[in-house]
Amino acid sequence: MRRLGAMAVAVFTLTACSTAMPGTPLAAPPRGPVGPIPAGLEKFYGQELAWGDCEPYVNDELSKLSFKGDVECARLEVPVDYARPQAATAKLGLLRKRAGKPADRIGALVLNPGGPGQSGMVAAASMDWKSSLAARFDLVGFDPRGVGASEPKVKCLSDKEKDAERLKPPITGVSPEAVAAIEQENKEFAERCAKETGADMLANIGTRDVVKDMDVLRSVLGERKLTYLGFSYGTRIGTAYAEAFPGNVRAMILDGAVAPNQDRVQQIIGQANGFKKAFDSFAAACTKKSTCALGTSAPGAEAELDKMVDPLKATPLAVRDRKLSYSDAAIAVIQGLYSEELWPTLEQALGDFKAGRGDILLKLSDFYQGRNADGSYSSSQDAFTAIRCVDDPPVKDRAVVADEARRIAEGVPKGALDDEEDNAPALSPCAFWAVPNTSAPHEPKVSGLPELLVISSTGDPATPYAAGVELAKALGAALLTVEANSHTAFLQDNRCVDDAGTAYLIDLKPPAEGTRCK
Repeated sequence: MRRLGAMAVAVFTLTACSTAMPGTPLAAPPRGPVGPIPAGLEKFYGQELAWGDCEPYVNDELSKLSFKGDVECARLEVPVDYARPQAATAKLGLLRKRAGKPADRIGALVLNPGGPGQSGMVAAASMDWKSSLAARFDLVGFDPRGVGASEPKVKCLSDKEKDAERLKPPITGVSPEAVAAIEQENKEFAERCAKETGADMLANIGTRDVVKDMDVLRSVLGERKLTYLGFSYGTRIGTAYAEAFPGNVRAMILDGAVAPNQDRVQQIIGQANGFKKAFDSFAAACTKKSTCALGTSAPGAEAELDKMVDPLKATPLAVRDRKLSYSDAAIAVIQGLYSEELWPTLEQALGDFKAGRGDILLKLSDFYQGRNADGSYSSSQDAFTAIRCVDDPPVKDRAVVADEARRIAEGVPKGALDDEEDNAPALSPCAFWAVPNTSAPHEPKVSGLPELLVISSTGDPATPYAAGVELAKALGAALLTVEANSHTAFLQDNRCVDDAGTAYLIDLKPPAEGTRCK
C-alpha cells in the first residue's frame, strides 16, 4: 500500500537539499481557529504556526530534495492522547508552498502520500509547483505522528539491526520449527518497538488519531472546510476523516484506494495477485527484447527470475562494501513493478544482476526500505508496522491464524513474488503488540458529505482496481477509471487524469459517470 512508484523514478537523480532563499512575501492566508472546535482542544485548534526556514526540519528524506521555489516549514502541536489533551504532546512537521496566484487563491490543499509511514513534507516538496493546483492552492504536506520530521518518531530497530535483518536467509516451510522461529522474531520486534517508542505513543499512532490531527491542521490553516489529496494508505486517512468530520470536508481525491472493509488476508491476496499481474505485463514487454534478462518467453519469465534470485538465499551477492540478499532482490522487483515508469530501471537492474552486478537492485530495495546513502534509515518501515498493528485487530487465536495461512496459500500465485512466511501459520508482530488496536476495517458510515472523487487504475498492483470501485460506492463518490499499470495516477503526467482531478479540486465538478482515462 505504499505510494512509492512516482517518487522512485527519481531515486538516482535527486540532489542535495538547498533551502530556498526568501522571495517576495505573499499575503498571509487566514489562520485558525475556524470551524467547529471539540471541547478541551481550543488551544490546539487556535495555535499560530511559526512558518519559517525549512533547514531545521531537514531529515534524511528531505535532504535529497532541491527546493525550486519559496517553501516554508513549521510544526503543529497536537495531543499524543486526545483523551488526555493536557498530557504529552507531539509535533508534526509541515511544509507549505503558498499559492502562486494569491488573488485567485482557493485555500490549502493538504496531502498524504501513503504508506502508512511516508512523508507528506517530501510529497509536497516534490510536487509540480507550476501546475494549476499550485497556482490556486497552498500546497501543504504533513508528516503524520511518528513519521519523518515529526516528533517523537516511531523507532523499533537500530540502523545496524535493520541491515542485519535484511541479510537473514528467509524462513521457509510450515514446520513447527519454522513457525516458532518466525514467531520469536516477531515477538522480539514487538518488544523492541514498545521499548524504543513507548507504549503511550504506540497506542495513539493509528489512523484514528491522524484524522484528529488533520482536523486540527485544517483549523490552524484557516480552512473552514478541508481540501485533501490522499494516495494509497492516504485514502484510508481520507475515508476515516470523512467519516469522523463529514461537515468539515470541501473536496477529496482518493487515489489508489484501500478497500475500507478488507481484512489482512484479503489485502495480502489482492496485492499478491496485483503484483503477479504487473509482473506478467512487465515480462511481456521485456521478453520482446533480445536484451531482456528474463529470456524471450513471457510465460517462462517468472521461472527465469526464480532461477536468478534463488542462489541469494544461501549466498548474498557482494555489492562494494555491502551485500544484496534474497529479500533485497524480491523487494527491488516489487518496487520496480509499482509503475510502468520504473520498468526500464527494473529491466536494467535485472540485466546487471544477471551479469553479476547488484547495484541497482540494492538501490531499489534501499529506497523501498527507507535506507539512506549514509546507512541511516527513515522511520517509514517501523511506522508502517506500528500503524498497521493499531489500525487492524490482532489475530491471536491459532486456529484463526492457521485458517488465514490456508486461505493465503490458496489465494496467492506461486512463484518468485510469493512470500512463504505469509503462508506459515505463525502469529504476526501485531499479536505481540504492547497496546490494543484503535481501529478496524469496516464499511464507512457517512452522511452529509459533498461528492468526493476516487481514482483507480485497472493495473494497480498494490491496491487493485476493485478496491477503488468498492470505496467509491461506499462513499457515494465519483469514480475515475484509469487504464494503466501504475499504483496511483493523479499528477503523474497523464493529462486526462490531471485535468479531471484539477477541475474537481478547483471547481468541485467531478468527471461524468463512467469516465475513463488511458
